[in-house]
Amino acid sequence: MQWQSEDLRICFVGDSFVAGVGDETALGWTGRLLARSAQAGRPATGYNLGIRRDTSTDIRARLREEVERRRPADTELRLVFSFGVNDATATDGGRRVPADTSRANLTHCLDVAGDAPVLFVGPPPVHDAAHNHRILMLNNDFREVCEERGCAFVDVFTALENHNVWRQQVRDGDGAHPRSAGYTALFELVAPAWDNWLRG
Repeated sequence: MQWQSEDLRICFVGDSFVAGVGDETALGWTGRLLARSAQAGRPATGYNLGIRRDTSTDIRARLREEVERRRPADTELRLVFSFGVNDATATDGGRRVPADTSRANLTHCLDVAGDAPVLFVGPPPVHDAAHNHRILMLNNDFREVCEERGCAFVDVFTALENHNVWRQQVRDGDGAHPRSAGYTALFELVAPAWDNWLRG
């Protein structure tokens, strides 16, 4: 592999899945990706900017300041976004964030990214059929936005929805977050796209 920069910085921006909630190793899928890059000869400074319960609206509000603080001159900055499960959570009024607003929030986040390469990891499934239906619809919306903007997108929902380890660990846990083996499964789905994205 031929890498582009000796000072690579990667911001992982999102929710509790980005933060790795539930993983007893404290690695989550983001820590595993950073370890993979280091082992391949391209160490990166990784910033985990996952906040539990954050929606795309919350992320939109904090993104510019978060990114600018970590975008010094003479460095290569890349952004990994992953959110949506909280947007699709049911409320008395329908859902926490309307679908059109979620799309607009993602578009804004891509605008803030500017010329920094972006990888979007779609929202994973939870242990609730109705919630999963809303997550799937949002996953498809986000994929469409990313395709329109030429942004790399990884659909993890489709594979994890029927993944035995993911399903069991989410069911046996808090209904949303897996343990280490579940995050390993998510990491394995993202890893090929991650490798291609870093080469670009």
